[in-house]
Amino acid sequence: MNQALESLLDLLDLERIEQDIFRGLSHSSVVPRVFGGQVAAQALVAAGRTVPDDRTAHSLHAYFLRPGDPGAPIVYTVDRIRDGRSFTTRRVVAVQHGQPVFHLSASFQTYEEGMEHQAVMPQAPDPETLPTAAEMLPRYADRFVDAGTLDRLLEARAAVDLRYVDAPPFASVGTPGEPRSQVWFRTNGKLADDPLLHVCLATYVSDMTLLDSVLLAHGRGGWATGDIVGASLDHAMWFHRPFRADEWLLYDQESPSSSGGRGLGQARIYTQDGQLAVTVIQEGVVRVPR
Repeated sequence: MNQALESLLDLLDLERIEQDIFRGLSHSSVVPRVFGGQVAAQALVAAGRTVPDDRTAHSLHAYFLRPGDPGAPIVYTVDRIRDGRSFTTRRVVAVQHGQPVFHLSASFQTYEEGMEHQAVMPQAPDPETLPTAAEMLPRYADRFVDAGTLDRLLEARAAVDLRYVDAPPFASVGTPGEPRSQVWFRTNGKLADDPLLHVCLATYVSDMTLLDSVLLAHGRGGWATGDIVGASLDHAMWFHRPFRADEWLLYDQESPSSSGGRGLGQARIYTQDGQLAVTVIQEGVVRVPR
């Protein structure tokens, strides 16, 4: 396990202040606010720590309310909405400087047998044949808004090995294309056998590239090239089957629509052997700077 992953795991190991109140810190982000995937993952950790061990997360729905301050702690308050025979529901509010910055509802379920079917995994190359972030990102350094962008991007990907199947948005600025994107990802090191940890790390990564497909449709490079101002608005995930975040996962993403200064991304996450593990949907602000 590398140091960056250890630091990320420390970030997700929230301090318990009271029975249902937790406190978390933040890492510096590639943008001047708390990374959305971080606050979503921390909120899910807070919810999960109030749920019996035999119940695993099966869905979350969240809203990003205000930009988070990376220099201040975030307090997570958990409401125990329901404890049923099969399902447990939790609501989490993240607060900074006396104001809510994030709201999450999450549901957990005891394991049970049921009917099974799934969408077929799309074709994708072997992740081991694709360039790492350290190999790929420097190729596009001349397109970034400043000299520090490359370092911030590499730092953001130090804990997670994230590999693009095709060129990222900042590689094709000015050339609109198909609103689709694929990446493979896994953590840069082995993780403990804790289902909540793997779900939370997938939540963390899910906010990194989901709106890339919106940018690709319009030939925009995103914040890295300065031709888009954007932020996550809401985020939803459904966890269908067990998976490990320290093993390769295919993140297959597309955008069905953008309008009104907003873009919608939807995606499926598959294990390397073709199991559909997670479905993700997110809407974000996607504005052309004036």
